[in-house]
Amino acid sequence: MVTPSPAHSHVAVVAFPFGTHAAPLLSVVHRLAAASSPETIFSFFNTTQSNHTIFTTMSAGGGGGGGAKVKAYDVWDGVPEGHTFTRGHQEPIELFMKAAPQSLRLSIDKAVAETGKEVTCLVTDAFFWFAADMAQDMGVPWLPFWTAGPCTLSAHLYTDLIRHQVVAGSGNESLGFIAGMSKIQVQDLPEGVVFGDLESYFSTMLHQMGLMLPRATAVFMNSFEELDKTITDDMKSKLQKFLSVGPFNLALPPPPAQDESGCLPWLDKQEAASVVYIGFGSVVVLPKEELMAIAEALESSGVSFIWSLKENGKANLPKGFLEKTKTHGKVVAWAPQRNILSHKSVGVFVSHCGWNSLLESIAGGVPMICRPFFGDQRINGRMIEDGWEIGIKIDGGVFTKQGMESCLDVVLSQEKGKKMRENLKVLKELATKAVGPSGSSTENFKQLLHLINNPSAA
Repeated sequence: MVTPSPAHSHVAVVAFPFGTHAAPLLSVVHRLAAASSPETIFSFFNTTQSNHTIFTTMSAGGGGGGGAKVKAYDVWDGVPEGHTFTRGHQEPIELFMKAAPQSLRLSIDKAVAETGKEVTCLVTDAFFWFAADMAQDMGVPWLPFWTAGPCTLSAHLYTDLIRHQVVAGSGNESLGFIAGMSKIQVQDLPEGVVFGDLESYFSTMLHQMGLMLPRATAVFMNSFEELDKTITDDMKSKLQKFLSVGPFNLALPPPPAQDESGCLPWLDKQEAASVVYIGFGSVVVLPKEELMAIAEALESSGVSFIWSLKENGKANLPKGFLEKTKTHGKVVAWAPQRNILSHKSVGVFVSHCGWNSLLESIAGGVPMICRPFFGDQRINGRMIEDGWEIGIKIDGGVFTKQGMESCLDVVLSQEKGKKMRENLKVLKELATKAVGPSGSSTENFKQLLHLINNPSAA
């Protein structure tokens, strides 16, 4: 194990450049950099495209401090020159990950040569399961970051047990044999645990990750312990250290609102808890039929709404929809989601229920209408509806006009929606306390910072 003084700490940070993984990792790295000893430096390894996107965005939003101590290094994306993609969305991931062990070593060697400082700590996205061996070879602590929620992490840690216990075709079976997972059903699990192509590279990667994480010095995540104490306690028993250090959106001051479409002034004119906000993030592409169904339900119900929809999606809207709804709705190419969800006029959030969106919903106290697509979203949707009771899943798993109308009525007009808001208020109070001066996430962040500044103590 390397035993440098804190003044010589050099933290190598390895980001997963797909989906919404890299930005939260950069966010917490900026926090660590701002709080660490002055001489500690952070080298951030990521693909050229992802680095450009997240560093530009974070610079515009303030970044949480520590920026001068964080330097970006570009890593090869693994795509051979002239390569044509033919195998779907997982092919770029597979190419990158297969090249990563060698390309990362080359990039890390470059950073060491430039800085004159050997790496003293390895922080990675949890997907980099082979980082366990990298850290061991380097003689440094491994601190993987899990970007989703605790239930999904549990599913990956218990993959072998789940495969042993679950009978094929038993989609409605509860995972009650795992601590804290009684609300989760087999059908909610991410692809690659018990269904999908279990031999695919991606499935194998997730399985290996679950096997390797117990070797980590500490696993940290963007959550707070009080969200689910049972799973938190179980994770602490499975891992050397399990540190919830979020929610980041409450731990950091809100960024300046970039609101070129005028969403916030428009919201100022609406009644409290009356507006529907619709946003599916940057990755999900809604099928045309479902997009049409949402539009038809919005038009027939007459509710006020803001819809974050890329320009190419507008082409699939029903003819005349924009004109008919212009008095009570806004369709914008980009929306300041965090600011919108914190506005008193917003009454419901229609979402794919990704983890970051879920935390923003809790911070804003806004119930969710969930339409999960892949990955952790089905587990999140189940917990939103049946675990924390802060939202509702769309009936049948896909949007229909009638299903959307029914969900809007439940959340905006019925007693059940009022109860969701009460539950959200409790969770927000717990989350706010967790990131407060003596909260659980603050104390966990101090532990993480200690491992960064004092790698020999790991």
